[in-house]
Amino acid sequence: MLTFAAAVFLLLVTPGPGVLTTAGFGAAYGFRPSLGYVLGLFLGTNMVMLAVISGLAAVVLSIPWLRTVLMAVSVAYLLYLAARIAFAGSRIAFVEAKTPPGLVGGLALQAINPKAYAVNTSLFTGFGFAPGNLGFEIAAKVVILNGIWIPIHLAWLWAGVTLHRLDLPDRTQRAINVGMALAMLAVVFLAIWSAA
Repeated sequence: MLTFAAAVFLLLVTPGPGVLTTAGFGAAYGFRPSLGYVLGLFLGTNMVMLAVISGLAAVVLSIPWLRTVLMAVSVAYLLYLAARIAFAGSRIAFVEAKTPPGLVGGLALQAINPKAYAVNTSLFTGFGFAPGNLGFEIAAKVVILNGIWIPIHLAWLWAGVTLHRLDLPDRTQRAINVGMALAMLAVVFLAIWSAA
């Protein structure tokens, strides 16, 4: 069980679309406006978890054309989120984002987030610790995963909010936003590369 918890921590704390957007929106908009988005991520994570546990994700992703469509939608949405972060609060942006995507935005990201499926699949198909009681093991994994997920994402949000509270000059804030957006683009590149 401790090995599973350590794996959860390491897989969740590493930057992926969820934590990068959480920190980016925290830096760009502050804590309270970004909470709805984080709640959407949480609900979306549990939705993905259920899809993986039930086998629905495996069935859907086994259809080549559908997997390609979902990857294209995923890349497009990640690019959109990267643009939202990059241009948040920027006076020179062609589109200034006034608010972060809310609950629906977080839910949508997790629904098409390749890392969410990869992480949940590896966690639920590996790291067995109760081979004689599959129901207990799945329930324990869900509790452990959520118990670690919440503080990690709130910590990333807090890190972003801390940057926001530093009241950095506009130029520095834009540089941070662009850095976060570039990290998101790196995730997009890795998603495309791993799918190819």
